[in-house]
This record gives sequence, C-alpha cells and structure tokens, in this order.
Amino acid sequence: MKNKVLIIGGGIVGLATAWRLMEVRPDLKITVLEKEQEVATHQTGHNSGVIHSGIYYRPGTLRAQNCMEGYGALLSFCDEHGIPYDICGKVIVATRPEELPQLDRIMENGLQNGLKNIRRISAAETREKEPHVNVIESLWVPQAGIVNYKKVAKKYAELIIARGGVIRTGFKVSSIKRSNDEVTAIGEAGEISGDLLINCAGLYADKVAQMTGQNIQGVQIVPFRGEYYELKPEKQYLVNNLIYPVPNPEFPFLGVHYTRMIEGGIEAGPNAVLAFRREGYSRWDLNVPELLETLSYPGFLRLAAKNWRYGLGEMHRSYSKSAFVKALQHLIPAVGFDDLERGGAGVRAMACDREGKLIDEFLIFEDHNIINVCNAPSPAATASLAIGKTIAEKALLKF
Repeated sequence: MKNKVLIIGGGIVGLATAWRLMEVRPDLKITVLEKEQEVATHQTGHNSGVIHSGIYYRPGTLRAQNCMEGYGALLSFCDEHGIPYDICGKVIVATRPEELPQLDRIMENGLQNGLKNIRRISAAETREKEPHVNVIESLWVPQAGIVNYKKVAKKYAELIIARGGVIRTGFKVSSIKRSNDEVTAIGEAGEISGDLLINCAGLYADKVAQMTGQNIQGVQIVPFRGEYYELKPEKQYLVNNLIYPVPNPEFPFLGVHYTRMIEGGIEAGPNAVLAFRREGYSRWDLNVPELLETLSYPGFLRLAAKNWRYGLGEMHRSYSKSAFVKALQHLIPAVGFDDLERGGAGVRAMACDREGKLIDEFLIFEDHNIINVCNAPSPAATASLAIGKTIAEKALLKF
C-alpha cells in the first residue's frame, strides 16, 4: 500500500501531526521519518517540561490560540494515558517598580486569552507560595504546570504504531525528489515515496524546506542554546514550584527562572546563547560550516547588531558560573555558588528573517503536495496536539 503522507521529524510536533491525521483518517498510510535512533531526541527530549498557560502570547495569534486549545488537549491526553503531570501554578515576579507596567501587560494578555483566576498578589502572599523569593509584587498563574514531554511524544509514537502507522528511525533525509503526484524522500537508508510530505524537522526545518524547492522567503533557523544549572538536593527547599522573572519585552526569551521537574529536582536557567552547531548542546560543540552559515546570514548580522550587549551578557553567563549565579540571585538571593551544579541544555530552533527579526509566530509554507513547518516556537510542546490538528487539517484539504 502506497504512503499517503510522509512526515519528516519524529519530535513532538511531527508525531502529534501523525496522530491527529490517524484519528481522523485511520485509513491513511502514514510514515514518520526520524534521523536518530529514537523519537523525541532533540528539542522535545531537552525540554524543561513546563506546561504553558498562554499568558505571554499576544491575543489572537496562532501561538495564543494553539496554546489555549493545546493545553486542554494535552491534559486530557495525559489523563487518558496515565502520564503524570502537576498543575502547580507559577509566580511571575517583579523585583523592581519599573517592572510593574510589564506585569500589567502580561496580566492583560492572560485575561484576553481567557485565563481564569490569574491575579496580582502582594510580596507577602507571594512568599506564602515561594518563601525565599525576592519580590515587590507578582502575578499568580494557577494554570501553569509540569510534565515529561518525552513521555508524551513516546506515547504518540506508540499509538501511531498501534494504528498501523510506521516510524522509520535512523532515516536521515539527504534530498527530496518531487513530481506532480509524488514526493520521494531520499537518504542513505533508502528511498520512500508518498502523495504528501510534511516537514516537521525542527532545527533543520529550513534545510528540508530548501530540499523541497519551496520558497520560504529567506527565513533561516538560528540555533540558540539554553543552559541550565540544577540545585543540589540540600538546597531544593528554596523553590516550591515555578518562579519566573518579568521578561524583557525586547527579547523573545523569558529570562533565567526556576523550574521544579515532574520527576524530581529543580532546574535553574536557561540563558540564551548562539549555538555553534544546530545540535550543539555543549559550549564546546562546534560545526564550522553551520557556524559560518549562521554568521554570514544577513538576518543574523542585523539581529546581532541590534542586540550585541544582551548577547555578550548571555555568553558571559555561559562561560562564567559566577555570572550565571548572580542572575539567579536576582530572584532568590539565598542561592549561592556552591548550591548549583551544571545541568543539561537544549537548543531552540529560532526562525529569523533577513531583516534580523526573530519570528515569534508559527510559520507554515505549503503548496499542493508539501507542507513545510518552518517555525514552531514555544509553546509548541504544550500546544502539540493543537498544532498537529492545524497541520493535519491543512493536509486533509489536499486529498
């Protein structure tokens, strides 16, 4: 039986898309192609595990809509399949008076996005929830939570296989051949054809899109590494749940924060530094051609010119534990140098345009037998079932 749909990328978005297609059309033959030996290896597998509420996203955007829909779908899925999660809530903490107007804007976003029971709380009430935090006022967001997204993605994969879908691991696509009625993905592991190809390749989404020949308007993936420290067990009492700063509205990152993990432990971070390779999880990982491609991209050069001070500060924190600790003490002054040990890291695929703007919205290009998902920023994991549904609907319109 011929494949109807090929999906490149076995991360949480690609798998959610396959599952959503199979829910509606179980008769379709669907194959997911993943270059690693197991699914959910990269962005999904390095996710901090936060269930996002949707409070940060501009009302009416795809990010806001998909987060709100995906949040409920995710919790229902976890309930149905016995995946542990905890809706523990979080505080967004203002430490200086000049941060209060931004806290107001975030709260207004949340209200417009339909969040219930979010509220401003005093320093005293904040410390009832997080006794060690530095705060003048905060925003309480009861909907935020934690989960293991790798477990969620692996459950998607299990269900896809149970329904008759195929997941080909170890299949790295090196080229794509197209005709009017067929698309063929080619790699060292062989060739596989289908009627429709969906690109959910994450950190390499732009590269796969180029293989399809589709015009993606000069967009390029710029990889940003986020590094974490972990609180030592004897200091984990300093954090109860989730503690976030008021984010700087000039940057697409939320700032270093504290996250309780569903399987135990407290993460502190991340920073946001340019990765020297697309899958560079260490400060020392280097891929010269990939780095040169980033450094020569006009969009990155414009981005760096506008934000070089911020970037240098983030890079300093990457190589200096003392600088990283100082940033964390902004929220919890009692955290000391010896209370932290280096943890893991993730790499975010940030789509950048040629003008130097990091695209903060879902970005999908399509034609008659190709769908290229070229940007799936946070909250992509929280919203995976909603994003998967959106992509599946686009795919079904082509049959």
